[in-house]
Amino acid sequence: MLAPKRVKYRKIQKGRIKGAAHKGLTVDFGEYGLQATESGRITARQIESARVAITRHVKRGGKIWIRIFPHKSVTKKPAETRMGKGKGTPEEWVAVVKKGTILYEMEGVPEHVAREALRLAAHKLPVATKVLSREIFDEN
Repeated sequence: MLAPKRVKYRKIQKGRIKGAAHKGLTVDFGEYGLQATESGRITARQIESARVAITRHVKRGGKIWIRIFPHKSVTKKPAETRMGKGKGTPEEWVAVVKKGTILYEMEGVPEHVAREALRLAAHKLPVATKVLSREIFDEN
């Protein structure tokens, strides 16, 4: 699973996810992309699960890019623990995703296969998404 090799601070404040993304909005590497249409946090397990769904559907053909990385740690206190006594230990890593961010890209497979693979990946993710193709951006 994805996790940073090292971080400056082990425990990070939760923060708020406001507004739309400014970077990572276009399909830059592949022919087809999966774009988030709402903001949220995606765990490393969910990122990996969606990647596996894509690679299994295309039978390890084509090329896939993961455009997000889980940099943020999420802490949890143990069950049935009283309040206080400090912040809990880091339990998982999440990627903060804003509306408009491209999550996955792929190329080297027919369009109908790519769309189905990205649709299967979207079912594994907690944010609403849509499938884009490069032709949309080439016209602009």
